[in-house]
Amino acid sequence: MAELTLYLDLMSQPCRSVYIFAKANNIPFNNYEVKLFKGEQLSEEFGKVNPLRKVPALKDGDFTMAESTAMLLYLANKYKTPDHWYPSDLQKRARVDEYLAWQHSNTRPNGSKLFWIKAITPWLLGHEPEPEKLEAAVNEFNTTLKAFEEAFLQGKPFIAGDEISIADLVAIVEIMQPVAAGIEVFENKPALAAWKKRVEDAIGAELFKEAHEKIQHAKNLQSMPPPPELKERLKARLLNFTH
Repeated sequence: MAELTLYLDLMSQPCRSVYIFAKANNIPFNNYEVKLFKGEQLSEEFGKVNPLRKVPALKDGDFTMAESTAMLLYLANKYKTPDHWYPSDLQKRARVDEYLAWQHSNTRPNGSKLFWIKAITPWLLGHEPEPEKLEAAVNEFNTTLKAFEEAFLQGKPFIAGDEISIADLVAIVEIMQPVAAGIEVFENKPALAAWKKRVEDAIGAELFKEAHEKIQHAKNLQSMPPPPELKERLKARLLNFTH
């Protein structure tokens, strides 16, 4: 049995980035599923691994850690993955770090907001989102994608240059989240669509599909009512996105 355990729910974008990275680099790990929409992250057992009660979480022997981008760098360094993932070239590495710093307040929250408004509102509140709030979220995300193309891709094949890096992996899982809610993210965006295809090819089409299979069935949430102990927390998060 592998010493490394990853605590994941592939409904989560950061979980998918860690999962894909480990699989693509043949890193042996135990996959411990934590079902977010059943509230399993709130259990006492999981709290011993990650007191923040969020996924992904990592346990390597007696060492535990949270935060997906930190995990990716830890795995890249420990397992000495191919240089293109986190380049030794100082300026290429700086491009990766630059995107990882930017995405926390741009790609991630704006993509999550759009997914929650479009997909979680019907599941949690029993009605479709208000059209003006959905439109505002779509416009906000499109602004983010425009900035991503202009400031980070800049006509390059990948964020750090000619090869895929951790930055591209972190970007694609966030951008795919609204796609799962039925948003046509790549429509009329040929440069972004071409980048997505390059990322998918670099990761491997089968692994990419496998990692996103669960989120692509987000509509199945409608048949699974949220647990009472989690419902108010989810409502509070949804209200943060819509007010």
